[in-house]
Amino acid sequence: MMRHMTPGTEVTEAERPLRADAARNRQLILDTAAEVFAEHGLDAGYDEIARRAGIGVGTVYRRFPERSELVQALFETRVAEIVAAAEKAAANPDAFAGLVWFLGWAVEQQVADRGLKEAMAQLPPEDLRAIGVERLAPFVDALVERAQADGSLRPDIAFSDLGLQLMVLSSMSTSAQPDLWRRYLALLVEGLRYRPGQPPLPLCPPRDDAKYDLMCNMQGRPA
Repeated sequence: MMRHMTPGTEVTEAERPLRADAARNRQLILDTAAEVFAEHGLDAGYDEIARRAGIGVGTVYRRFPERSELVQALFETRVAEIVAAAEKAAANPDAFAGLVWFLGWAVEQQVADRGLKEAMAQLPPEDLRAIGVERLAPFVDALVERAQADGSLRPDIAFSDLGLQLMVLSSMSTSAQPDLWRRYLALLVEGLRYRPGQPPLPLCPPRDDAKYDLMCNMQGRPA
């Protein structure tokens, strides 16, 4: 039966349920683009994505006419994976070990995925706040609070401290030592442990609205 539309109720192309073959093509494009962007960054061409996926480049353009739409869809997938990893870490009976595993997993993802790092760097401030504060912070905050509650994590650490450290660690990689970041993660972990009598950290964590400026500073580009 044909659906009758009243004024103002038109369904856009993006809102219509996808046919099974179209849904498979969309997922194939996303999976392939994730591999291509991870290797070559977000500037990799649609033609390379189409070649690896074994489909016509026109199919890629029809499903994602704007590159920003493809990047956004991929980033949404990555956010879901980060949330799942945080939930896995929370299931570890050792709160500190769970937090450390999550930090290592998160850095490894950024090091291996050039596209993910570039997507994070290019997101506008309002999107960073929406993703960081509204979607990821509750899960990572729970890991932090659990480790602080059992006395294994120093009490003056905040979610924003860890997020910034992960960005720094993800750049600690060279062609000669691609896993160099592991050395500095170990140093970070030792700094996170609570020890009786340790002095408090100076200053306070940066506010959410300052994180975009910090990311730009790290990359040497204007905010």
